[in-house]
Amino acid sequence: MKFGKYLFHIKLTRDAVLPAYKGSTFRGLLGHALKRTVCALKNQTCATCILRQNCTYALVFETAHALPAPENAKISDPPHPMVLEPPLTEEKDFSIGDTLACGIILFGDLNRHLPYFIYAFDQMGRIGLGKSLNGNRAGFTLESVTFGDKAVYSKADGRVTLPDLLPTLDLTPDQDKSPDQVTLKLHTPFRVSSKTGQAPDLPFDLLMRSLIRRCTALFNTYGDGEPPLNYPDLVKSAGRVRLTDNRLSWFDWQRYSSRQETKMYMGGLLGQVAYQGDLGPFMPFLRMAQTVHAGKNTAFGLGKVSLEAMNQ
Repeated sequence: MKFGKYLFHIKLTRDAVLPAYKGSTFRGLLGHALKRTVCALKNQTCATCILRQNCTYALVFETAHALPAPENAKISDPPHPMVLEPPLTEEKDFSIGDTLACGIILFGDLNRHLPYFIYAFDQMGRIGLGKSLNGNRAGFTLESVTFGDKAVYSKADGRVTLPDLLPTLDLTPDQDKSPDQVTLKLHTPFRVSSKTGQAPDLPFDLLMRSLIRRCTALFNTYGDGEPPLNYPDLVKSAGRVRLTDNRLSWFDWQRYSSRQETKMYMGGLLGQVAYQGDLGPFMPFLRMAQTVHAGKNTAFGLGKVSLEAMNQ
């Protein structure tokens, strides 16, 4: 499955007050700007619009309407083709001239829509971020967009250069000996359905059920189809991997949904957790999670993880 990870570098033109977690702020403004940029039939709903299967906004924010789930898929709705990686600083007060970087990861053919995201970010800067100060939100300029160590856009020349070659994700098993211990760090709230509710606990089989569902859904929708996996055996083997160190805590995050006109409670787990056992079959999923994120609400930037692997 092809993917592109882009970093949008912005410079504030006004003082700003932003929340400690900025995922909802950036995603909400991106959705507003993107719809204003690309929507051709503004009196239509996305569900009934004849352009929805080729519309950047619908593909990202109304994915279930724009992109029906593939035949024989084990998911009710296709996953979103975008992951947001907002600035992780918990700083709230910013000044004119301060810079921030917001990451966006696109899957499959959505990478061809990159120019629309760049233009939408330019419009976001004109609309403004965060709380209103003295009647104005914090404007910004989009200075550049980078793909790895290469600039695909700069304010200086205004040109967009799509990457010649995109990296790919796969579930190829390790050729070398797999580690028997891993530490998983959860940098943004990890949300998963669990009978434990808000208990700061993440058994390995619960983690792997979530990762397997997400990875296979992404391959099925944006890659070459669902990979041939023995799900019962994987889940059974995951149950034999031990949790050896638990430093997780519950982060109680909420956001306001303008569309639903209600508060949305989106808390999840933060911290780090360590596992030990036969990890070979699961390393491809764990490594892939570092790119695609894990759990629910990844379009808001939730579920960002990193991995440290070791052998005894």
